[in-house]
Amino acid sequence: MFIVVYGVWKTRGNKNVNDYVLGGNKSKWWTIGLSVMATQASAITFLSTPGQAFHDGMGFVQFYFGLPLAMIIICIVFIPLYHKLKVYTAYEFLERRFDLKTRTLAAILFLIQRGLAAGITIFAPSIILSAVLGWDLKTLNIIIGSLVIIYTVSGGTNAVSVTQKQQMFVIMTGMFIAFFFILGFLPADITFTKALKIAGASDKLNILDFSLNTQSRYTFWSGITGGMFLALAYFGTDQSQVQRYLSGKSIRESQLGLIFNGILKIPMQFFILLVGVMVFVFYQYNPSPLNFNPAATIAVMESSYAGDYKLLEESHRNLEIEKKMAQNQFSEALNLKDENATTEAKNEMLLIIEKEKNNREAAKNLIRKSDDIVETNDKDYVFIHFILNYLPKGLVGLLLAVILSAAMSSTASELNALGTITALDLYKRNRKDEFSQEHYVKVSKLFTLGWGIIAIIIACVANLFDNLIQLVNIIGSIFYGNVLGIFLLAFFFRFVKGNAVFIAAIITQLAVILVWYLDWMSYLWLNAFGCVLVIMLAMVLESFDRLHKTPPIKTF
Repeated sequence: MFIVVYGVWKTRGNKNVNDYVLGGNKSKWWTIGLSVMATQASAITFLSTPGQAFHDGMGFVQFYFGLPLAMIIICIVFIPLYHKLKVYTAYEFLERRFDLKTRTLAAILFLIQRGLAAGITIFAPSIILSAVLGWDLKTLNIIIGSLVIIYTVSGGTNAVSVTQKQQMFVIMTGMFIAFFFILGFLPADITFTKALKIAGASDKLNILDFSLNTQSRYTFWSGITGGMFLALAYFGTDQSQVQRYLSGKSIRESQLGLIFNGILKIPMQFFILLVGVMVFVFYQYNPSPLNFNPAATIAVMESSYAGDYKLLEESHRNLEIEKKMAQNQFSEALNLKDENATTEAKNEMLLIIEKEKNNREAAKNLIRKSDDIVETNDKDYVFIHFILNYLPKGLVGLLLAVILSAAMSSTASELNALGTITALDLYKRNRKDEFSQEHYVKVSKLFTLGWGIIAIIIACVANLFDNLIQLVNIIGSIFYGNVLGIFLLAFFFRFVKGNAVFIAAIITQLAVILVWYLDWMSYLWLNAFGCVLVIMLAMVLESFDRLHKTPPIKTF
């Protein structure tokens, strides 16, 4: 509530489009850097990432390896050009380079994918609060969405930027406190170093994967290629990010802000994943539910499969006793520095973990049979289960504030960008009448409000996918590669004209959706695939067009 009131008070009195959309170009580099990080770090990051590490280990960090490379390219190519042309939106540049229809197509692609993502970023914290307060999900979606709408509509870009500094402070403070509490809850003889060895023995610290398997979701190569293309598209062409650094006082301030983000983002994600790994170690010594989603447990226990589920729970409890004994043996072997005993204890641990995994899978099958609507995938509930059941009550409140702050910061940026794009790229550009600056500020506010309502509706009908953080990245990967390719054609392929780009972009978008639907490659590779395909198609179409227009050679 304080952040909402502060955002409204601090940014009252926007009278023109420049103040509302670009915050009057007053932002310093640290404000830009924190705003860029806060926009990307949604509640999904702090919900899903620890759960991702709990189940699959640290490999997800490879997804961000291409980000620093992308930041350098954007600082050298994108930022100087945007500032030189004095554009309000990234897509305004496309009209100057190509034509109106290409600008409109890119803007529509942005609106589709970012509109969906905005709904998911509201839905994520609603899950948590529903588990804590027992409130209805739809009611919570409306409350969270409305809070964000109030200050975003009121203050525009400046309101988003000034509130995100406070939100990032709350977020990182909460995560560090949670981390140290987890370490404090481990048995007295389990130091941080030993906890890392336990995690490593359980295959949770496999950070680097250099395999060339395109079906593998997270590898070093997919990170520095697919991850780089995704980061290039996200930070270079997504208005929710472009608007953050276009508000900078100068080119240098914008560049420093992005470099700040590029340097800190990987350590931040690494730390959040490490929190998840420590939660995994904690649950090696403490009881955990068979499924972390409480709604799933209630559904199966109220069905005819309750007896079967109870048998699985009993087996799970027995395995937890065996697991704790195996962990103690492994710890003793480490103390004695006995290599054979360590290997034997590690193999025993892995065997029990595999049995536990099979038990959890069997439980998911029973839940599906009992209720095909309830979510069986519990990755997004792992961290919140730890918070609610093991942290002191005051800290539960702090962690909930972390998740709400993250939700508000990312959703505010998205709604701000959606309203700006709709008002300037579609409404203003496609109207023949000229209106005053105050009119366009009012229209931007109305469109921001409209997108806020749409995001709440999407949140109300959303279902959990494989994992919320993956769902957001999948949605982005389907659209981002194509949009990035359009921008790269605009920057580097001067001979390609608007018609060829427009046709190539439509074909590419359909092709990418088909490839994703048929599951021919990991979603991260879709970014590179879409980008390369639209460039190749546009060049071929432009060449054919020129060949067709070339007059025939006269012969005598």
